[in-house]
Amino acid sequence: MNDRAELRNKFISHTPWSGAVLDAFDQDASFRRYFRLHGGPSPALLMDAPPPRESLQPFIGIADHLRAIGFSTPRVFVADHQAGLAVIEDFGDDTFTRLLAAGHDERDLYRLATDCLIELHNHPESTNFELPRRAESFLQEVELFCQWFYPFSTGRECGVKIREEFVNAWRDVLAKRPRSRDVIVLRDFHIDNAMLLDDREGVKKCGLLDFQDAAIGPAAYDVMSLLEDARRDVDDNTAGECLKLYRSHSDVCTDVRDFETDCAIVAAQRHTRVAGVFARLHLRDNKPHYLEHLPRVTRLLRKHLSHPALCEFSNWIDSHLPDFDRSAIFREITCA
Repeated sequence: MNDRAELRNKFISHTPWSGAVLDAFDQDASFRRYFRLHGGPSPALLMDAPPPRESLQPFIGIADHLRAIGFSTPRVFVADHQAGLAVIEDFGDDTFTRLLAAGHDERDLYRLATDCLIELHNHPESTNFELPRRAESFLQEVELFCQWFYPFSTGRECGVKIREEFVNAWRDVLAKRPRSRDVIVLRDFHIDNAMLLDDREGVKKCGLLDFQDAAIGPAAYDVMSLLEDARRDVDDNTAGECLKLYRSHSDVCTDVRDFETDCAIVAAQRHTRVAGVFARLHLRDNKPHYLEHLPRVTRLLRKHLSHPALCEFSNWIDSHLPDFDRSAIFREITCA
């Protein structure tokens, strides 16, 4: 038994879930791990967020805030911040991902998730919480594309001059973002992090997970995170209907053209960052299964390059990675 396992067992032994059997979930892209606790006074999970790489405080603080204003987040029953361990409420197994795989109606689930975003973004108290500003990290995040995706795709390091051109292109793109009222951004709002809670009503039926990286930022970010999922193709009719629903009922979306521009920019920013992250997970962290999603990510990114606001980055792509979404390495991934 390793040191972390011993620490988990010791922590559990001092809680009402003492003696519970730990059943590990598949590890995700972060350093956090989750275990279902079989036994104890109520359904619960053990969250293991090993310091210093992870911290419990953002999760607990944001969970409490969102729940206080009417949204469904897991309750935290007991926590040890120094050890990075917490027993949290278990929402069960009905993630949107599993429900869709079992044949659940896609439209119903995506409309529920969209309704949740509308109510969250419209809520007058949603931003009454100290959070970082999302847009301040946009430029730094896209540099992961040069650092990891470029060498993965080309087999060579990204030179200083090419990197400078990349940064300048993205600086110009981000300067074109329309001014709009910022909202709370959950950041990783997609079907893997949403659960159907049939015993609740309204938007509380949508259980929220993995929100510890929440920030204050553009409303378009979570909308595009949901509708342009890096891990799943969303039906065009469903995506179009949900986008129209959001535009029609969001207090933030006061100008349709500005919102569409912001959607294009933040979606491209997200896809650029995610392409770098997935390449890093493969090259650095030995998690090659994320490569299966790269063709989708680059295809989604290519779609937005035709928007006038993305012209500088589109020119950079044409100059340095003209076949970035059609290269042999992606054909190999698709056929694997």
